[in-house]
Amino acid sequence: MAGYAGDVTPQQAWELVRDGAVLVDVRTVGEWQQIGVPDTSELGKDTHFIEWVHAGGIPNERFLEQLEALDVAKDTPLLFICRSGQRSIGAAMTATQAGYTNSYNVLQGFEGSADKVGTRDVEGWKVAGLPWKFPE
Repeated sequence: MAGYAGDVTPQQAWELVRDGAVLVDVRTVGEWQQIGVPDTSELGKDTHFIEWVHAGGIPNERFLEQLEALDVAKDTPLLFICRSGQRSIGAAMTATQAGYTNSYNVLQGFEGSADKVGTRDVEGWKVAGLPWKFPE
């Protein structure tokens, strides 16, 4: 076992949110503001925002406290998304260790991996054509 429930594609994440999963964006505040965020409002669902690390790579020591504040049942599917699907693995593993038994990583993240010139336009939530917006 990988230490968490598994990996899902952005499209699978969208479908799981539609069916009751909770989406948690673990990028930094700066990323949310400058790059945009998943928009699950058309599903009647909220996307939740909890930094895994703060700007400068400083770990968010309150991550679990903030996750618990969402007040979701421990068996609710939780989907963690970051920029490219790497930081969200750590978030899913930490949530699993805290008893959230259905914690998943969203593969490719919000923007996906960079191409040869550093542009992030080959995979991820945005490239999959899933709804997104800039936060208000």
